[in-house]
Amino acid sequence: MLRLLSANVNGVRAAARRGGLDWVAAQQPDVICLQEVRAGDALLRECLDASALAGWKVAHDESDRPGHAGVAVLTPGDPLAVRHGVGPREFAGTGRWVEVDLQTTAGPLTVVSTYVHTGEAGTERQATKERFLAAVGRRMGALRRTGSHVVVTGDLNVAHAEADLKNWKGNRGKAGFLPAERAHLDRWTSSRGGYVDVHRALAGEGPGPYTWWSWRGQAFDNDSGWRIDYQLATAELAARAVKAEAGRAASSAERWSDHAAVVVDYDV
Repeated sequence: MLRLLSANVNGVRAAARRGGLDWVAAQQPDVICLQEVRAGDALLRECLDASALAGWKVAHDESDRPGHAGVAVLTPGDPLAVRHGVGPREFAGTGRWVEVDLQTTAGPLTVVSTYVHTGEAGTERQATKERFLAAVGRRMGALRRTGSHVVVTGDLNVAHAEADLKNWKGNRGKAGFLPAERAHLDRWTSSRGGYVDVHRALAGEGPGPYTWWSWRGQAFDNDSGWRIDYQLATAELAARAVKAEAGRAASSAERWSDHAAVVVDYDV
């Protein structure tokens, strides 16, 4: 069994200070994907080595903008290969895509950690997000055609369906729930796209379970959240998923990020 944990840490230093890295290690994952690391290689290594994750190997796509974005895949041993970045040159150095190749008893496996832009309806920020989502879709197709198992994890900053956010009526027309954004996930998870939203498939129709709540007000206590963190697996790998859950904190005071980790067990 391979346990894959994906989490937007909302800044690795803050997460470490709040006990988040030790919480991650306590889940006994085999592979860890992180988003919004917001740290350089040296600082990420320092935070890991001061936690229960000391010694884990790191494939890190660092942003050229200090304190911004950053994604990583952590493994106990060296991966077979590491690749950084996706799509056009405009996304180089943005810290939003890293993929690693691993060997499993079920065959080769590519694991991706990605962090999609937040966006803002009607602005250039949204246009950039759309271009990035298009690049992600092209890369997902290319990876699927290799014949290996593939799982794309991370914060996609898109709620796919009404069941994926508490106040879906109030968020129509807003970034994160725009029809054009949701259409990307429609394509990826269609029979032609070849990917499966593993968490949704195992959790049922919903609503929820949500993976992000604002720090403001009573959003967490009222479970007024969004499900924007995913593990999208190729159909053959998704069929091997046996358990999926969101690592929601027991209370607001125990939160170490504004996101909950998505944890999936695959029989590989």
